[in-house]
Amino acid sequence: MKLLRNYFVSIVVVLSFIVALKSPAFAGSESVNAVIEDYRIGTGDILDISVWKDPALTKQVIVLPDGKIHFPLVGELIAEGRSVAQLKDELESKIRVYMPDPVLSVSVTHVNSMLLYVIGKVNKPGHFILNSRINVLQALSMAGGLNPFAEEKKIRIYRQQNGKTIQFPFNYKDVADGANLSQNILLQRGDVIVVP
Repeated sequence: MKLLRNYFVSIVVVLSFIVALKSPAFAGSESVNAVIEDYRIGTGDILDISVWKDPALTKQVIVLPDGKIHFPLVGELIAEGRSVAQLKDELESKIRVYMPDPVLSVSVTHVNSMLLYVIGKVNKPGHFILNSRINVLQALSMAGGLNPFAEEKKIRIYRQQNGKTIQFPFNYKDVADGANLSQNILLQRGDVIVVP
């Protein structure tokens, strides 16, 4: 009887877990992953663009500081801020004027625009390439950690968003002690961490 009761309890636990995975709380984590996967092209990135069976339309292009690329038959085109799929769709529509049903591929071969900056009282200030999503603690670690003169409670993160500069406070001591972990935000392209 006890064995049968344990069996039913196990089934209920497994079913509860499956129901929880389909709940809105977990749905949010899927949307976060979708945002992370939707890479936006930036200045300095190098793109491979090719039209199948047309070597003249196979080029490696760099996204210029003004955010534009140049491609045969199309001319100038804004690439910065777009996803690879959006750029591919626009290129296809413009090339379709010259050839029916072009088979086009676009890929980012060198990600050079994903930079963040750590300045101030750290051991190795400078700019760092973001190869993955990192948080403030990880960025400070990349910069060699705080030096002994750093004001660890007054660190700031500056972000450009919609033409405005947004500030985020960061108290290193609190976060290192496991308090106020919400300050340990995920960083984005162009963020500047200032350690006074």
